[in-house]
Amino acid sequence: MPKYSIVVPFHNEEENVTTLYDRLKAVMEHVNETFELVFVDDGSRDRTYRLLEEIAAVDSRVLVIKLRRNFGQTSALAAGFDHAQGDFILAMDGDLQHDPDEIPGFLAKLEEGYDVVSGWRSQRGDNFIMRRIPSRAANWLMAALSGVDIHDFGTTFKAYRREVIQNIPLYGEMHRFIPALASWYGASICEIPISNPAREFGESHYGISRTFRVFFDLLTIRFLLRYMTRPLHFFGTIGAFGVVAGFGMSAWLLILKIVTGQHIMSLHGPLFVIAGVLILAGIQMMGIGLLGELQVRHFHTAAHRAPYAVDRILRLRSEESLIQ
Repeated sequence: MPKYSIVVPFHNEEENVTTLYDRLKAVMEHVNETFELVFVDDGSRDRTYRLLEEIAAVDSRVLVIKLRRNFGQTSALAAGFDHAQGDFILAMDGDLQHDPDEIPGFLAKLEEGYDVVSGWRSQRGDNFIMRRIPSRAANWLMAALSGVDIHDFGTTFKAYRREVIQNIPLYGEMHRFIPALASWYGASICEIPISNPAREFGESHYGISRTFRVFFDLLTIRFLLRYMTRPLHFFGTIGAFGVVAGFGMSAWLLILKIVTGQHIMSLHGPLFVIAGVLILAGIQMMGIGLLGELQVRHFHTAAHRAPYAVDRILRLRSEESLIQ
């Protein structure tokens, strides 16, 4: 069993595959510990998979996972994490904007006892207005809402203990929130500065729209961190407020009708409607909370379902295993 697993998702990165493999192999052989390289082809349409196939044919330490279509970066990482066998798992991008020479720094922090080691692009070369300002704002919000004091949630360059990453369900675009989700499980987290070299080959798959989507994910992560196991506390509080407010208005209108004999619908029709809507909406919100509690129960008992579909898996068997 390897001690370290390096998980790298690829999507149309034919110009970078071979170079990244050579650099990763050189760095990990210098570490002088057992390792494996888990390469995930996320539905590439160029020669990426063919090159990965050639690499796996000559190196038994390389595991190649080919997904049936482009499921997205989070799902590709989930596929890599599920098939990785190392005690420590490091994830990075396949576009050479993460320097493999910095891997020993991540591994050293894991050896110190940290559960999650996150990279921090302290000196970024991206466009200041289109990338750096939105990214800085999103990272500040994520740190404030999640309670995890790190500077860079967006980078994939992170290292994890196996037992931590296996407890975190990944779907949608939740990979950037792994430190926040890990903190919910009590993981110890640290951050180390990393370089952010410019892409030399290929085109970036990220744009300004990706940054805007983060703000919607923030609502999800905030809710998950606070109410993942007790949704009734969230929906029930809102529902109870609506029911109490609605009944209070209705009681006041009833007393007004009895004491003064006023025609409520003609004089206070809008208020009467608002009271009825508040009562019904409050009951519905509490019902949603109860349904959420049922979902939580099923969450803890349901079978694991992967957010991806694997087409094939390649690994060259080493000579030692063939002899045994």
